[in-house]
Order: sequence, then C-alpha cells, then structure tokens
Amino acid sequence: MADEEVLRRTALRIGLQTAAAVAITVVGLAAVAVFVVLQNQNRADDDLMETAIDRVDVSDPPAGTWVVVRRDGDQLATPGLPAGLPDTDQMRSVAASGVGSTADFVADQREFRVETQPVRGGVMQVLLDLSADHAERTRLLEAFLISGIAGLAVSAAVGVWLARRAVAPMADALALQRRFVADAGHELRTPLTLLSTRAQLIRRSVRQGADPDTLRSDVDGLVGDAHQLTDILDDLLLAADPREMSERELVDLPTVAGQAVDSARPLADERGVRLVCATTAETPRVVGARASLRRAMIALLDNAIRHAGGEVRLTVGMAGRNAVIDVTDDGPGIDPDLVPTLFERFATAPADGQPAAHRRYGLGLALVSEIAARHGGSVSLADNGRPGATFRLLLPADRAKPQEISQN
Repeated sequence: MADEEVLRRTALRIGLQTAAAVAITVVGLAAVAVFVVLQNQNRADDDLMETAIDRVDVSDPPAGTWVVVRRDGDQLATPGLPAGLPDTDQMRSVAASGVGSTADFVADQREFRVETQPVRGGVMQVLLDLSADHAERTRLLEAFLISGIAGLAVSAAVGVWLARRAVAPMADALALQRRFVADAGHELRTPLTLLSTRAQLIRRSVRQGADPDTLRSDVDGLVGDAHQLTDILDDLLLAADPREMSERELVDLPTVAGQAVDSARPLADERGVRLVCATTAETPRVVGARASLRRAMIALLDNAIRHAGGEVRLTVGMAGRNAVIDVTDDGPGIDPDLVPTLFERFATAPADGQPAAHRRYGLGLALVSEIAARHGGSVSLADNGRPGATFRLLLPADRAKPQEISQN
C-alpha cells in the first residue's frame, strides 16, 4: 500500500509539472502570436493610411477609413463620419505647427487611429477604425484560452498516465527492496539463532572441561553452519534478482534433510524438543538449488520446533512422481480460520490455550511457498490434528539421466 501511495503521488506530481510546462508553453506562444499579430496589424494600418493620404480623396477613401480636409475655414469629410470625429484639437495643432502627427482617439465608444498631415492651404486628417483589429486579437486570445485549458487537462491526464508507466519500475524496485530486506531479516534470523545457540553450547562445554573430541565435533558443526549462512546469503541475492537463476544441480534430499536437522538440533535441544529424521527405502532426488531447499527445510523445522510440545519429525519419501518432505510437530495445531492465509506474508494467529501468546507464521511459510514454486512444487498443510500439525513440501522428483542434468 505504501508503494502504491508513493506511485500515485509521484505520478500526480509529474502530471502537474507536465501541465505547468504546457501552460508556460501556451502562454509563451500566445504572447509571441499576439506580438506578431500586432506588428502585422500596425504595418497594415500604416499602409492603409498612407494610401488614403496619397489619394487625398474625401469621396472614396480605402475601406475602413474616413478623410477630412479643412481649407480656408471650409471642411470636406467622407460621408458617414462617426460621431465625435474629426479630432479638431489635433487639426488645430498641426495647422499651427505644420508638423504631422499620429495618435489614437476614442469616439462613439470606438478606438480610431488618427493621422493628421498639413496639405497645401490647410490640413488633412485620416481616421482608421481599429474595431476590426481589436476583434481579431480578441478571437485569437479566446482561441488560445480555450485550447490552453483543453491542453492543460489533456496534458495533465496524459502526464499522470505516462508518469505511472515511467515510475512503475521504481515502485517494483522499492517493493523488491523491501521484500529482500524482509526476507533477509527472516532468513538470517534462524541460522544466526542456531549459530548463537551452538556457540553457547561450545562455551558451556569449554567451561565444563568437555572432551576435545566432543568440542572438535561441535566446532565443526559451527563452521558448517557458518558456510551454510554464506550459501543462504548467495541464494537470497539470486532470488532477489528476477534476471538471475540459481544454479541447477542434482540434489539428494535425504542428505539435505540431514544437514537441516543438524543445523536445527541445537535450537531443539535448547527447547527440549526431540528431532527425528526418517527416510523411505527409495531415495528421492530433485533438480534445483541445494541452498534454497535447505532453507525451506530449516524454515519448516524452525516453525515446528517453536510450537512443538516435545517432538518434531522430518520425513523424506516419495509419492508417485513427487518427492515428499513432511515436517510434523506435536504442538497445539493451527486454527482452521488461519489455514487460508498460512502462506501469506506476516500472517499470525493466537496460540490455542495461550491467549497472551501468538503462533507466528510470518515470512517463514511464505518463503517456503516461494521456494517450492521456483522448483515446480508446492507446500501445504497436510494434517492439522489436535495436537500437532504436518506441513508437506512436494517437489518434482528427478527422472532425467545424469548427462541430461548436466546440459541444463
């Protein structure tokens, strides 16, 4: 859920940033477009007024213009001259100075460009209605406004969609990172606990002056557990990278089961639990990763030992074409309501008869399920007696010849 929230917020932020970039772009383009239109309109207006001045034709000036000529107290004007025109103040000023001028003039709620020039014997004034120019600019700005709003909405939506696609790998990476940290923490807890227990037993034996041969055996076990810890780390790193595949090899399950039992025995001894390992007459073998399979067995044993009353039994055998590993404890059993979530991460349930305690399933069984799936197998609750529970790990048994295994 946390990753989804990070993804949603990041996508929304990128979408808003994309919309802001589009808004800035639209405003910039609108400003450039309006500037260009204004320049073109000014040039066109200047050309139109120059034409009217050159003609000095009151009766037939260019469209959109009016001409007023005042000589010797007489005034001639283009028919239909708007009310409030001409600009008499400007005409008097030009007549007095003899220098032409151009200015904007508002009359009849409209804006006009007024150019006044001296002519022989008087003054001429050309008036140009700017209403068409203003209307064109208004239409242009409205078009930019409408397209800008639509563009913002579309760009925000597309930005969010593209951002979700872009940051999805980041969310996957975050999930993978959290998954690896959780898996590593859980998987290293058991072997480190076993190492600590074995080291404490060795220290106790040294203080009691134990036989050197016994100490040597215990130290060898400690070194072996340390090597297994390295194998677990390597297997975790491979499992965390979906591009990598653990090296396939022919694995003898009874041998791996014996190693798992040896690793779990100090914890069982500390808790007063008896470990029993049994195999059938037919020795099952599978193709897979030895470290992963040992991790799965140790996880099942660790779960069983922590909840056993006095005995845990690991049995390795065959069932049809599958190798079968059963781990049985004589503990309080499992609440039937929890069975559907047993192999989900961080599932827990109150222990039977112990309201203050919890029978933990957490990550262990979920990791066993993942390991089984990577090997083409499965793990399930085979029996849920009262007391006791049996977890069954099924793996496809090896049916290939040795040379075929080496080619994989």
